[in-house]
Amino acid sequence: MSSEPAPSQPEGIEVAAVEAWYRANLAGSAPPLRFERLAGGHSNLTYRVTDNAGAVTVLRRPPIGELLPSAHDMFREYRIISALADTPVPVAPSLGFCDDLSVTGGRFYVMGFVEGRVLHDPDDVEAFLPVAARRRAGESLVEVAAALHAVDVDAVGLGDLGKREDYVGRQLARWYRQYQSSRGATPLVDSVHDALVERLPAQQRAAVVHGDYRMGNTMTRPDGQVAAVLDWEISTLGDPLADLGYLLAMWPEEGETFRTTATSPSALPGFPTRAEMLAHYGRHSDLDLSAIGVYVAFSFWKVACINQGVWDRYDAGMKSAHGVDVASIRASVDQLAELAAAALDAG
Repeated sequence: MSSEPAPSQPEGIEVAAVEAWYRANLAGSAPPLRFERLAGGHSNLTYRVTDNAGAVTVLRRPPIGELLPSAHDMFREYRIISALADTPVPVAPSLGFCDDLSVTGGRFYVMGFVEGRVLHDPDDVEAFLPVAARRRAGESLVEVAAALHAVDVDAVGLGDLGKREDYVGRQLARWYRQYQSSRGATPLVDSVHDALVERLPAQQRAAVVHGDYRMGNTMTRPDGQVAAVLDWEISTLGDPLADLGYLLAMWPEEGETFRTTATSPSALPGFPTRAEMLAHYGRHSDLDLSAIGVYVAFSFWKVACINQGVWDRYDAGMKSAHGVDVASIRASVDQLAELAAAALDAG
């Protein structure tokens, strides 16, 4: 993660109380503590914390303000990384969880600091990851995905993390409802939805599904190896191929100009193609990948629904559009729907 200077009183951190919690709960901790805000991690507040002896940990807490009960669930994240600690999935060490709101106004957890860098965008890649290591970065990303999807959820204590059945079917219903509540229909979104419902394959098994699995949610080492998977807040049980389809949809290739997300860095020279990523996943998984086009299409379609809702809120004046290219958001809905239709045709 990149960092930005923290204020003298970091947002969401009661320094004295957090230092007292560190003393009481983290063996060997040596306050006073210095907090450095880390960029990324959605709207959650994430700090690199350095104690007086130079030991570094990471503290993660929800944003300030009133939250929905299920939003920004810090214990969910802490529980998942704790459960995965002894599996082949690389995660940061879980060190402690605090559910006492009197400490700093929100539940938080502390994890070990992992060396590496979050490769959010092309500038991060150009500055950190040599061209020779980029193929390995893509391969490691799919190897870790395959390892995650092979985890026995009952054996690691995550068997009750969520509903096991019909993950994509439930997601289709949820996002279509949200799409239909937005103004400015795109007919292709409706026809792709109907095709997805008709062609959705049976879920092969219930696995831990990250829900936002892409390069920007991992720490990568300079050799391209994934050092840790981050941002588990929307993870649940479900269809593992939904993660793979999303990763491929978030993976533009060299020469492609459209980005599913504005910061996708994989179009730079050196990264493997989507076909190579898929083949590499297949070498590390026993799942049948013959219907992967449906999952890629679903991912494009879902982002189209999300972007339609974002555009609607801007266009209706519910959010300030200052400095925002609202027209490009609206145009992306059509582009994503076309990509979804193409993925279905190809798959």
